[in-house]
Amino acid sequence: MSQSSYTQGNPDKPLLTQCIGDAFDTTVARFPEREALVVRHQQLRYTWRQLAEAVDRHARALMALGVQAGERLGIWAPNCAEWCITQFASAKVGAILVNINPAYRSSELEYALSQSGCKWLVCADAFKTCDYHAMLLELVPTLVDSSCGELACERLPELRGVVSLAAAPPKGFLAWNALQARADGVSAQALAVRQASLHQDEPINIQYTSGTTGFPKGATLSHHNILNNGYMVGESLGLTEHDRLVVPVPLYHCFGMVMANLGCMTHGSTLIYPNDAFDPLLTLQAVAEERATALYGVPTMFIAELDHPRRGEFDLSTLRTGIMAGATCPIEVMRRVIEQMHMAEVQIAYGMTETSPVSLQTGASDDLERRVSSVGRTQPRLENKIIDSQGQTVARGEIGELCTRGYSVMLGYWNNPKASAESIDADGWMRTGDLAVMDEQGYVRIVGRSKDMIIRGGENIYPRELEEFFFTHPAVADVQVIGIPCNKYGEEIVAWIRLHPGHSLGEDELRDWARARIAHFKVPRYWRFVDAFPMTVTGKVQKFRMREISIAALAGSPMDR
Repeated sequence: MSQSSYTQGNPDKPLLTQCIGDAFDTTVARFPEREALVVRHQQLRYTWRQLAEAVDRHARALMALGVQAGERLGIWAPNCAEWCITQFASAKVGAILVNINPAYRSSELEYALSQSGCKWLVCADAFKTCDYHAMLLELVPTLVDSSCGELACERLPELRGVVSLAAAPPKGFLAWNALQARADGVSAQALAVRQASLHQDEPINIQYTSGTTGFPKGATLSHHNILNNGYMVGESLGLTEHDRLVVPVPLYHCFGMVMANLGCMTHGSTLIYPNDAFDPLLTLQAVAEERATALYGVPTMFIAELDHPRRGEFDLSTLRTGIMAGATCPIEVMRRVIEQMHMAEVQIAYGMTETSPVSLQTGASDDLERRVSSVGRTQPRLENKIIDSQGQTVARGEIGELCTRGYSVMLGYWNNPKASAESIDADGWMRTGDLAVMDEQGYVRIVGRSKDMIIRGGENIYPRELEEFFFTHPAVADVQVIGIPCNKYGEEIVAWIRLHPGHSLGEDELRDWARARIAHFKVPRYWRFVDAFPMTVTGKVQKFRMREISIAALAGSPMDR
């Protein structure tokens, strides 16, 4: 008789029982003069002692602002030293850090700030084509006339002020340096008292994930959730204080802030940010010049690095390990990463924001076939099972929905008990929505996504959210969004549009309209204007037929550009 599709990771591996701030202090005490953080585009370097000084000063400054434990503090910025400092400082004072995607536009920003009830926002001045200051002044016009901490805004009634990373921000913003000066009004003892009052099971982070309802949900994560997940990922990689990790993935995502920042912090390893956003050349330069031993990325990033015309100029021989996650890895890409980038111990990780994120991971000794055909086995102190539509665990080799249980499962969705109850059952199992199959050795392979989620270049995109957005255009009568295969990004977005009678709308016009209102990675690559959608006899849209038609229509197109 076949085994059931249930596995338990190593139950004897100890979990960390500290809060994040205490774990940070432990590492500082162990490795005070070792390099902790290198931010190449800002030309900044910190030892663990120097980083601790910056973190503690920022924590005291937040207390001087009146930030209380449990209050929400948003951060809207690309990768930078201040992001890392804010992450650890907020953890020390017990403020719940709300990660805001740097690509968000004003409507998405407003939703995240409003739904989470942010009291304060830390923001960059601009990123790529986004002028953060201008968007905030349009969203919160009273900001310009407000005294520090006394903002009154009808649309965002809980927001009290905005801290800008700019040296000289517009009137109404509190400059980062001016905030740091306020730290002198709070003693180190007061910070220690606040830090000692925190508990590991309290929430410390909210990360927004799009949902099939069309509105993002705030996955609420505790110290215990994310500290231990970062630690376990680092344990699997064999990280030590001698490792140096290049981090081209975004910090607003679990990949950056948990698997990188917390994974390195718990092992005393060095974090290296090559740029504010991914750039293959700068990543290769960082690996070579910093003598990195580890590198993170989604498959698209590794492909760009491998194919860069100047790759041969850089000595990558110091690399040993790293993680590829966010999308299925083609076997040829994995082979090239191992052979041409010297990452013999590179691993695949699988998870979701709601599970902190990693629940399955391959090992350093797994053969190439395991590392490309599966997402590994269950992490220590976690459980995974695959169930059928009735909730029964299926036999090994049978397809069903993957579920995860253990320390990594989120506390719930912020202010959304209904969605929380739908995702986490009474026994603590988190339903991933992914279809999977488990083999006899416990390796899991993802075979589909029951919620039709699109993964483009490591970004999770939910069709329903986009459909709700396009419905707001006055010419759009109906819309369906699907994903189709793409060699470069894993998947590309196709929008099928049906217009209201008497309206005309071109592809370029609709694309420009979308680009001004939503994050760039959510804007469809392909468009199809139709009079009707493929339907079943009962009136349900057949998205599988839409995929088939789209793929056939685009056959021969340069879809991998």
